[in-house]
Amino acid sequence: MHSTDRLLDAEHSASVSGPRVLHLSRGGTSVVVDLDASPAPAIVHWGAALEGSAPETLRGLATAARAQRVSGGLDTTPALTLIPAAADGWFGSPGIEGHREAAGVSIRLSVADVQATDHRASVALIDAEAGLAVRAELRIGPSGLFHQRVTVRNSGATPYTLQSLQATFPLPWDATEVLDTTGHHLRERSPQRRDLTFGSHIRESRRGRTGADSAILLAAGRPGFGFERGRVHGIHVAWSGNQRALAERTVTGDAFLAAGELLLPGEVVLAAGAAYSSPWIIGSWGDGLTELSQRFHDEWRARPHHPRRPRPVTLNTWEAVYFDHTLDRLTALADAAASVGVERFVLDDGWFHGRRDDTAGLGDWAVDADVWPQGLHPLADHVRALGMEFGLWVEPEMVNPESDLARRHPEWILRGRMPLPPSARQQQVLDLSQPEAYAHIAGRLHALLDEYPIAYLKWDHNRDLVDAAGGPAGGARVHAHTKAVYRLLDELKAAHPGLEIESCASGGARVDLGILDRTDRIWTSDSLDPLERLENQRYTGLVVPPEMMGMHLTSPVVHSSGRTVSLGLSGAVALLGHFGIEWDLTAVDDGLRAEISEWVALAKRLRRLIASGRIVHVDGTEPGIDVRGVVAADAASAVFTIVQTATSAAYPPGRIRMPGLEPTRAYRLRVLMRDADEAGQSALEWAEHPPLLTGRELVEAGVRPPVQRPQQAMVVELTAES
Repeated sequence: MHSTDRLLDAEHSASVSGPRVLHLSRGGTSVVVDLDASPAPAIVHWGAALEGSAPETLRGLATAARAQRVSGGLDTTPALTLIPAAADGWFGSPGIEGHREAAGVSIRLSVADVQATDHRASVALIDAEAGLAVRAELRIGPSGLFHQRVTVRNSGATPYTLQSLQATFPLPWDATEVLDTTGHHLRERSPQRRDLTFGSHIRESRRGRTGADSAILLAAGRPGFGFERGRVHGIHVAWSGNQRALAERTVTGDAFLAAGELLLPGEVVLAAGAAYSSPWIIGSWGDGLTELSQRFHDEWRARPHHPRRPRPVTLNTWEAVYFDHTLDRLTALADAAASVGVERFVLDDGWFHGRRDDTAGLGDWAVDADVWPQGLHPLADHVRALGMEFGLWVEPEMVNPESDLARRHPEWILRGRMPLPPSARQQQVLDLSQPEAYAHIAGRLHALLDEYPIAYLKWDHNRDLVDAAGGPAGGARVHAHTKAVYRLLDELKAAHPGLEIESCASGGARVDLGILDRTDRIWTSDSLDPLERLENQRYTGLVVPPEMMGMHLTSPVVHSSGRTVSLGLSGAVALLGHFGIEWDLTAVDDGLRAEISEWVALAKRLRRLIASGRIVHVDGTEPGIDVRGVVAADAASAVFTIVQTATSAAYPPGRIRMPGLEPTRAYRLRVLMRDADEAGQSALEWAEHPPLLTGRELVEAGVRPPVQRPQQAMVVELTAES
């Protein structure tokens, strides 16, 4: 056992009594582990930093957390250990389950070794009788995120089938309200709340990808917690395949969150000496969801490979042309894009062999010579001559049965039976865990990137994985396929420095930090309806930094919903993220094009703030009014959007608050953008004469918002004055 100042070992001093305690601390977070808890180590604190706590009080904390014996129970009340197991008397959800051909199901883990520094630890656990060695990795990141990963190794002589492996995060006992997200195509990450009563609240994704209905965050906190206030803890599964997360409350006085990969039957069978590692499960906490989410944002931004340059304003061609690809039409669209200040032009679906609609061609990743007799060179050269980067849409994991690839290699298609699984968008899924399939797809992508000046791939994934196995005689392949996708993304990035990749999956159906650690942004949703996007972007941002969330202007009539929206509403909702355009600008008149140019210019001016600042969502606003903003890291400036989603009960509306600024600093408020006052209302006085207010006045008293029609918006800049 390696002892540090964080490992308080009673055996080292006869004058000290109490259990051995491991204290990890960083970024405002402490994790305290009772190493002598019976039968295995247990986390007794995860949350606010306990810096300055004496060794004696930390030992006391561990002692005070131990459950007493009660009548009608076991002689030793079972503890919520790092990896709880049924053989220890634990009746809640176990941390590990498996067997050796239906035998050897009992697991009892004990400590073999502990390696620790001030903010990370590795706890080795063994069960010699079961032939298992387990290692729990605990790490606190620079912003206070708590990471856990569990590895199990088969130290026995026969194969071991692993059924489940989960990391466990204890909750305060007063965390009795659960928040997670659900949804569907065009409405991803919609929030839902419920009481955390005794028993389990389980969220599973069995779609082979994260899923539009997945819980991007499973959180539990004090009843009524919001973005600004209320202690809350939450976990995220950094994995792009099947997953399970749960919140549980036991009658023996434990409450916890747990998560891991959801393993399909027989998916992980460990040969003698082989090992399996769970995905990283990442926990955050805060006084309100804003503080919780900022820990994710800060740590993600600190990665060495986080995109550093200003996020290029992007135009994607899908809703402008769909499959109607002609050089003249697309060069005209590129001209229009450049004229409003677009910096990246992305050619979407329809460019490759046989792809005139969505029924054919997937898998045949060669430029269609009938549509592009000179290849994509004329378009790419034209785009680059206009000063824009050239990007390309691909969907490498998918195949249409109506394709040369499927006809040549039907054995590469994921299936559990002879008939193909149910289709979606007339396509099936390639098994990239097969070396030949992987090599073919990787070769085609490398060839495209070698031939064309492609700076950006929009990597789509337009269907769930159904009955995803290696043929009737093969086993489940979701885990292996997901690992292969990660390997392919890493390979492409390594071979083509500077290449950026977007994770798109029927919109936002693959949004997780596993995929986002290998890509540069996500497509947040196929819905560009600004009113629908408000909620989607709010809850996606619980984990994903705004500069990695694709947010685009939409055409006046939204393709997905049919709603007619103003440019002001569309611009304000798209502003606080990675800004772009999804619109046929060749059909826009000069006046409207000039207005679009103003929004593009504003997005460029604010993008450094958005990529480094703190996202703020305002609680307690009147129904029908949405207020959110970004405050600079040094609190010297901020930008807020005020969106009227519906008519307000008060007319004119009451005051709104703008939190997150320094209380004693004074800020000048200036209106940057506002929808026209078509209702003929009198001018908003503070918009005409920018006032000066302190940060405390802005959060405690607030300002009157404008009278706006439903579906109108306003952008306000705040600048500190000395």
